[in-house]
Amino acid sequence: MRNFSPRVFASLLFRVSCIALLVAAFGMAQVCAAQRKPAAANPSPDVLVLSNGDTLHGKFVSETAGTVTFHSDPLGDITLGWNKIKELHVAGKFGVLSQTVAVRGKKHHVQFPVGTFDVANEALTVHTESAPPLAPIPVAKARYIMESSVLDKQINQEPGIFAGWNGTATAGATLVSATQNQYTFTGAVNLVRAVPTVNWLAPRNKTIFGFNESYGKITQPAYSYPATPPATGSIQVPAIVTKSSIMHVGAERDEFFSPRFYVLGMTTFDHNYAQQLQLQQIYGGGFGWTVLKTSKQEFDLKGTVQYEKQQFMAGAGSGDQNLIGSTYEADYVLHLKLFTYTQGLSFIPAYNQPSAYSATETNMFTFPAYKNFSFSVGTLDSYLNDAPFTGNAAVPPTKPNSFQFTMGVTYTIKSKY
Repeated sequence: MRNFSPRVFASLLFRVSCIALLVAAFGMAQVCAAQRKPAAANPSPDVLVLSNGDTLHGKFVSETAGTVTFHSDPLGDITLGWNKIKELHVAGKFGVLSQTVAVRGKKHHVQFPVGTFDVANEALTVHTESAPPLAPIPVAKARYIMESSVLDKQINQEPGIFAGWNGTATAGATLVSATQNQYTFTGAVNLVRAVPTVNWLAPRNKTIFGFNESYGKITQPAYSYPATPPATGSIQVPAIVTKSSIMHVGAERDEFFSPRFYVLGMTTFDHNYAQQLQLQQIYGGGFGWTVLKTSKQEFDLKGTVQYEKQQFMAGAGSGDQNLIGSTYEADYVLHLKLFTYTQGLSFIPAYNQPSAYSATETNMFTFPAYKNFSFSVGTLDSYLNDAPFTGNAAVPPTKPNSFQFTMGVTYTIKSKY
C-alpha cells in the first residue's frame, strides 16, 4: 500500500475543499437568481363594460347567436345580448365564426380566426398571433365565439360510427306463478346521433335507430279430473299455452339541405304474433320537415315512397304480399322539468292494394328518478287492416287492432363527444 506524505495529503485535501466551495457557491447563486426572478403573473381578467357604464372583471365563456355568457366570481355566469354591452376586452384566445362563413358541406374545411379580441362601438376586432388584426366584424354578424377546438370539432369533423349517440334504454318485466304461470318482458332502445352534436349549429345529418320488443307467455299446466258416473277413469285436459310477441325495429338516416328540410332513407321490420304477422319489411326514402324546434320541443313531419313486403304465419290463410306505398309520419317531443313526452303517429297506405293499409301510434312519458335513471309509462297501438281472419275451434278470430301498455325503468344514454 502506497504511503502519502503529510504534504501530499494536505494538497489533496485543499483541492477537494476548493471544489466543494465552488459547487456550493454555484448552488447559492442559482437559488438567489431564482429568488430574484419574478413569479409568473396571473393572467389578466377579462373586462366587460355594460351599456350603463358598470364594469365587470372575470372570464368570457362564449357567445352564441347574439347571446354572450360571462363569468364573474361575485355573480356567477351571466348572459346578456350585445345591446347590453358597451365594451368587451378578452385576453384569452377564442375562435370567431361570422355569418359570412358557410359551414355546410363535408368537403369544405371552414377557416376562422383565432386569437384575443376586443369589442367597442358595436364592432369586434380579433388579434391573431401570425397576422395583423383583421378588419372589425359587426357584433350582429358574430355568430359563434368559443374555444377554437370546440368550433373545429363541431364544424369540420364528425364523430365515429360508435360516438355521438344519445337516447334511452328501457326494460320491464312481470312474473306470475299461480294456477297459471305467466311472464312478460318488455325492452326498448332508442338512439339518435345528430351531427353536429350541439344544438347551436344547424344540423348536417341525423341517424335514428329504434328497437321495441314485448314478449309474454301464459301457461296453464295439463291436469285431469274424475269422469262423471257412470263413466269411469279420468278426463285429461292438455296444457294450454297463450303467447304474445310484438317487435319493431327501425332505422333512419336524414341529410339536411337546410336547417329545417332534409331527405331521408329508412327501413323498418315488424312482427306481431297476435295479428298473425310473421314479418313486415319496409324500405323507402323521402323528405322531412322540422316544423317546430326549440330548446323544449320539436315537431317533425315526414313522407316517403317505399317497397313493403308482408309475410304472414303458416296456416293464417293469407299469402305473402308485395306492396308499393308510403309512410306519412308525425313525431313530437316535449321536454319539461317534471317529465319528457314523446309521440309518434304514422299511416302506411299501399297504392297497388288499397285494403292493405296500416297505422301506428306510440306515446311515452318519462319521469326523472335518480341521475340517469327514470320511470317510463307508454302505449303502442297498431292497426293492420289486412290481418288474416283465422277464426276456428283451435285459434280465436284475429283482431286487426293491437294495443300494448308498458311500464319500466329507463336509463338515459348521453354522448361524451
